[in-house]
Amino acid sequence: MIETSKGGFMFEQVKLDYAFDALEPHIDTLTMETHYGKHHAAYTKNFNEAVDKAGLSNKSVEDILSSLSSVSDEALRNTLQNNGGGYYNHNLYFSILSPKKDTKPSPALEEAIKRDFGSLDKLIETLQNLALGQFGSGWAFLSVDKEGKLYATKAANQNNPFMEEGKHTPILALDVWEHAYYLKYKNLRGDYVKNFFEVLDWEKVSKNYENSRAE
Repeated sequence: MIETSKGGFMFEQVKLDYAFDALEPHIDTLTMETHYGKHHAAYTKNFNEAVDKAGLSNKSVEDILSSLSSVSDEALRNTLQNNGGGYYNHNLYFSILSPKKDTKPSPALEEAIKRDFGSLDKLIETLQNLALGQFGSGWAFLSVDKEGKLYATKAANQNNPFMEEGKHTPILALDVWEHAYYLKYKNLRGDYVKNFFEVLDWEKVSKNYENSRAE
């Protein structure tokens, strides 16, 4: 659904189409360098190692995350869950950000938002409340099912809707782990969450929505 390339059965970090400093002042350069270059890189490395150990190199990340119960080794299953979730969630998170101003949902996504949330403002408010209401580390997601219905949810740690809701495909991910914002915002998670929407590219989210409907 999102572009998560595999070369030689190795999962790779999403390639950024913007510079580390392009999201200033909303997301600072040092946070981008650390978040993408250290945290996301570590999740990707650990996930690849676990996938190889589990003999799952022929499967997509979506298939792995939606069938974790098939891995009998509890320690390996937990490693796949934590690092696979971290890999997938961060790929989605970084792929929907951009320095473009005033992007808008596509007509198809806008119609779905109005149907399921009433308005774009109400959806944003819902996602902000979920992000702020997540105790400790976690995420807020906008997801879609095969009928095109939208769902706003939150998840702890590196979980996501593939693990928790099963058939809901995430199209927007808002990271509220402290490493996503603490270097700039310290304990002011609310300021970060508000500014996240200043660099969220709704055109990219719309593409994710349309791709999910085409699957």
